[in-house]
Amino acid sequence: MHKQGMLKENALKGKTVIITGGGTGIGRAMTRYFMELGAKLVITSRKMEVLEKTAEELRNETEGEVLPLQCDVRDYEQVDNVISQTIKHYGSFNALVNNAAGNFISPTERLSHRAFDAVVDIVLKGSYNCTLAAGKYWVKEKITGTVLSTLTTYAFTGSGYVAPSACGKAGVLALTRSLAVEWGKYGIRLNAIAPGPFPTKGAWEQLLPEPMRDKFDPAKKVPVGRVGDLQEVANLAAYLVSDYSAYINGDIISIDGGEWLKGAGQFNNLEMITTEMWDMLEQFTRGKKS
Repeated sequence: MHKQGMLKENALKGKTVIITGGGTGIGRAMTRYFMELGAKLVITSRKMEVLEKTAEELRNETEGEVLPLQCDVRDYEQVDNVISQTIKHYGSFNALVNNAAGNFISPTERLSHRAFDAVVDIVLKGSYNCTLAAGKYWVKEKITGTVLSTLTTYAFTGSGYVAPSACGKAGVLALTRSLAVEWGKYGIRLNAIAPGPFPTKGAWEQLLPEPMRDKFDPAKKVPVGRVGDLQEVANLAAYLVSDYSAYINGDIISIDGGEWLKGAGQFNNLEMITTEMWDMLEQFTRGKKS
């Protein structure tokens, strides 16, 4: 596992990046690394106290620039205000990371339509609000821009017990691929990443409380035998936001140690068979052939 940064010094110098949900977890890890690489940052969420605390910490850790702005991404007027405040503070911006999310793990029949709306509105509506506001500005001002969305592998496979999130993430993937084609002529690229298990305090504890975490250890589902380190996903995000990835457009890159592939294969769970059992099966098969 590499816990070091991947790109060279000042690889993101000249970039001004807005990251929604940038105060905690994966969003915070991205923010920190982007600042280390020379980018100027704007971080948003609904909790201003969390943003201000994170901004203070990261300024001290990196000596970089970060502006915390409160925003509910479900409200287009608030999103538009973030764009205006960013331009007022930094002069412009040229990258957006759609990272704000919400989720429930529950049988779908137990969810109210309001619970369903709450997740889809944050994930899908929030992402298209931010993407539309950024894109309109870039097209009007003839700015080369980049949008990166944090998705999940079940955006393209689907998954039981997280139906609202799966619907929202799948919608963002469709948006990414659609606008990558439509806006490529303006010099605007859109891509997505699909992280597997990356333990973060808030989301991890909410989705998998301690008793469930022990029984459903996510690391056991990953072929490489471990969960991810936040620096690894920050490295990938930085590359896709940077000019080094200028020929990658409309793609989604999984960073999950092979987790979704393991779940997709019909016979992948045969790893539970012991050597002795394989010997028995082999003898049985040979006996059948003879």
